[in-house]
Amino acid sequence: MNTLNRRRFLRDSMRAGAAAWAGLIWAPRGVMGAAGRAAPGERIAIGMIGMGRQAYHANLLPFLASPYTQVVAICDVDAWRAEQGRKRVEDYYAAQASGGSYRGCQITRDFREVLGRADVDAVMISTPDHWHAAMAIEAARAGKDVALEKPISLSIAQGRAISDTMTQYNRIFRTDTEVRFSGEFRRLCECVRNGRIGRVRRIAAEVPKEADPVPAQPVMPVPNELDYARWLGPAPEAPYTEKRVHTRHNLKARPGWMIVQDYCDGIISNWGAHLLDIVQWGHHSELTGPVEIDGRGEFHPPGGLSNVLKEFAVTYRYADGVQLEYRLTGRPAVRFEGDDGWIEAVWNQGIRAEPKSILEEPFGPNDLRLPLLNEKADFIQSVRRRTPPLIPAEIGHRTNTMCHLGLIAIQLGEKLVWDPQREQFVNHDAANRLRDRPSRRA
Repeated sequence: MNTLNRRRFLRDSMRAGAAAWAGLIWAPRGVMGAAGRAAPGERIAIGMIGMGRQAYHANLLPFLASPYTQVVAICDVDAWRAEQGRKRVEDYYAAQASGGSYRGCQITRDFREVLGRADVDAVMISTPDHWHAAMAIEAARAGKDVALEKPISLSIAQGRAISDTMTQYNRIFRTDTEVRFSGEFRRLCECVRNGRIGRVRRIAAEVPKEADPVPAQPVMPVPNELDYARWLGPAPEAPYTEKRVHTRHNLKARPGWMIVQDYCDGIISNWGAHLLDIVQWGHHSELTGPVEIDGRGEFHPPGGLSNVLKEFAVTYRYADGVQLEYRLTGRPAVRFEGDDGWIEAVWNQGIRAEPKSILEEPFGPNDLRLPLLNEKADFIQSVRRRTPPLIPAEIGHRTNTMCHLGLIAIQLGEKLVWDPQREQFVNHDAANRLRDRPSRRA
């Protein structure tokens, strides 16, 4: 996200975290304590895996504020960050305790210690993207429910493995993206799916610009607080330099790993996981995908530390003939065009349509209404009720697949044909090899 949108998002998330719980989830009579929190034995024990900027400022607070959860563990390979998370957890609970003190939040560098705790019910995974699939799959095998930061994987095959594993082990999984918790995007999708613009012909999705390229960096000594080998994990060996990882002792700066393909696919997935989810929601294609992809783009200059896409434009065609144009333009927006008009929503800037009656006409009792629920509230409700969340693993995987399809088409420089049922490229071995492993710059 650009600086302005990130600042606004963090502000709104902090407000939402404290306010989203009123009327959130029914609780059986007798389980609520005197302070309005569920009795200790009724709370969902949460382990936070990853305590960087997103976790500290956006993901942790809602679990602290919820009366139905208790944060019991913080894991981060950076000991300073883990300690900041522990302090925030214990200070929060101490402020609510009658004696004014609280101790009881574990900190560790090894996420498997969190998964090995029998009392941990669920985990919130907020690590760099290259760890997402491995951690989510191990969590499911350990019997934990999973909230996983978007984008959920670095390859189509990884996403398929996540979804299949959650089904195999019967775990609740929530793709953690907050965009559906947005009145304008929900209204956009409701208007489209209730036929207010007629038959959909074209969709456009736009995302903000990527960060500036980072040139090659000097090798630096690994800070004492960082277990760099654990940070790299499944990624290739690489010398430590601060801009490859994150700024030391800083929970506000944008981390450098977000523009290095060994750890992240860049804006095409980072923002695409948000806005292509809205495309799929509005188009009612959440469990499928396009059949044809054509893309072009420009990567960061060769020889530098950063190597993600600097610019891109991808065209998708669905089996029903609808065409999606996905571009990096500088603003986050989704637009649907149909036979009877168009409607567009822009992140934090509202919604507009032509004709205006598309938005002015009230919804009737027989119209489809889509849910509007904070992503953490949605996850907690699903864990308590054992019901699917709004964006389960399969839907998150299908959205993430859209991002990878575009990236693969750009890397190969060809128009590709995709079979969304078999999840294979048609008659294209090179593309299918890229489907099965994390993408790398050609």
